[in-house]
Amino acid sequence: MHTVLRSRTREVIVGHDRPFCVIGERINPTGRAKFAEALRAGDLSQVVVDVERQVAAGAHVLDVNAGVPLTDEAELLSSVVKLVQEHTDLPLCIDSSVVEALAAGLEVYEGKALVNSVTGEDDRLAEILPLVKRYGAAVIALANDETGIPETAEQRLEITGKIVRVATEEYGIPIEDIVIDPLAMTVGADTDAVNVTLETIRAIRDTYGLNMCLGASNVSFGLPDRHALGSAFLAMAAAAGLTSAIMNALAPECVTAARAADLLLGNDPWGAGWIAAYRARQA
Repeated sequence: MHTVLRSRTREVIVGHDRPFCVIGERINPTGRAKFAEALRAGDLSQVVVDVERQVAAGAHVLDVNAGVPLTDEAELLSSVVKLVQEHTDLPLCIDSSVVEALAAGLEVYEGKALVNSVTGEDDRLAEILPLVKRYGAAVIALANDETGIPETAEQRLEITGKIVRVATEEYGIPIEDIVIDPLAMTVGADTDAVNVTLETIRAIRDTYGLNMCLGASNVSFGLPDRHALGSAFLAMAAAAGLTSAIMNALAPECVTAARAADLLLGNDPWGAGWIAAYRARQA
């Protein structure tokens, strides 16, 4: 199953038989106080820096978030999306928990975006899915609902089934445009968290064949040497069936792990991508 994302001039295909899709996470003010303050003041210069660095690092898609308190997020996200499109032809993942902001970002986006995100809660499905349908976007859907974050893979699979049913039957969204987030929790708080995530990935792949995406850095939160943990997790998750991740494209260990997984899992014929990436680093 292929999820196709587009910009004005470029197409990225996400699938189990395709190279792992790296979604750069840097255009996000969360945890970046100086960046947040600059955005609040109307200074978007750091956005351009983040675009250029992530493109150079090999990201395939860029996540764009403008969630800054005490701002008009819809207006700010619209401005950032337009600016990003001026500096790259990579497809974008438009990221907000505010429905009005998502609508504003989608309105100015030129292509087929990935929307981040919706949950299995009835009211969120009713708010977000009409936007996804209206703009012909794909959507990341988290496998949690009103009851919170499920503790088992079986519960997450059940919520996935609900999301698929509602999106396809009630809103007419193609099943290939539903990208499930199997939920990556920090292993520092629960040593079994990654096992549950991997079980969920395998169950969703085997049951629905859907593409999946998650926040890769979540697993290492609060622990030292986070990039080492992240790179190991990405390779394991790719082998289980994960096809994309919102991740730090500027962390060479993590990007290299994803590229290595492509080669070892047979998604990089003759190692062409691996060799090209190595030569680019050497240059």
